Amino acid sequence: MNADPYRDILRVRASGLLFENDRLLLARLNVPTREQPVWMPPGGAVKAGELLESALEREFREETGLEVKPGRMVMVHEFIEPPWHALEIYFLCSLTGGELKLGRDPERAEDDQILLDLKFVPFDKLKNMELYPQILEEKIVDFSTGTSGVLHVRSRDPQRG
Repeated sequence: MNADPYRDILRVRASGLLFENDRLLLARLNVPTREQPVWMPPGGAVKAGELLESALEREFREETGLEVKPGRMVMVHEFIEPPWHALEIYFLCSLTGGELKLGRDPERAEDDQILLDLKFVPFDKLKNMELYPQILEEKIVDFSTGTSGVLHVRSRDPQRG
């Protein structure tokens, strides 16, 4: 993998939770902070001047082929593992169109793609996966039923506390 362009900067990401029959849409991808691929909700970087919701719609199209309408914000996740730092904002999403298919990251070269797989995962299978962020496993039912307020969580480098 090429040098990571997100090192030593604060990255703002918009991510979406799309539910279907007690299943959550997840993308499997290589991330620079882990040795093994992880499963996480679709989403990605917010461009300067772009609304969070617009970024989320764009990222969903790019990664999944699906059109979504962002709804209520449900979680803010601060991820800090130097040299990486991200502020991730999660929204509930509703499906408005498109066809589910594994997309690609247009900012990356063809031989440097990080998206590996895409599927709806039953809630009861989440604990057997490399899920990111891990808090999703605990809060997934609350998010899917709308019984959770906005959650603010932090993931920090265990060496730095």
